Amino acid sequence: MSEEIADGHDQENWRSRAELAEAALAEARSTAADKLIRAELKAEAIRAGMVDLDGLKLLDLGEVTLDRQGEVADAPAVLAKLKRAKPWLFGQGVSSSTAVHAPRPEPPRMRHANELSHEEWLAARAALLRRR
Repeated sequence: MSEEIADGHDQENWRSRAELAEAALAEARSTAADKLIRAELKAEAIRAGMVDLDGLKLLDLGEVTLDRQGEVADAPAVLAKLKRAKPWLFGQGVSSSTAVHAPRPEPPRMRHANELSHEEWLAARAALLRRR
């Protein structure tokens, strides 16, 4: 009889451990899905020209779902909706360049003779003498 009680206790122990493991697995999947959704939305927000990614906190992530490939379903539509509702969060669209503005062209700066090495000074002097 004590073996039956021990077997019943072992089964309950294994059952409770299995339930705990399933709960932990479900929580890990949920956390991973949330992180993936946030990463996908950040990438889409950068493409849409969002100035400050903190604006993503205004989105209701309960409406956002992942498709079978693990991508956010209609991420561009979600950001377009946010852009219509809060246009000040977005600037100009992002181009392939990371520079916001083209650098200003600066004329070449003349170097002072004290900044030249001896060889550079000799070459510059020779060039000046050839012009005469």
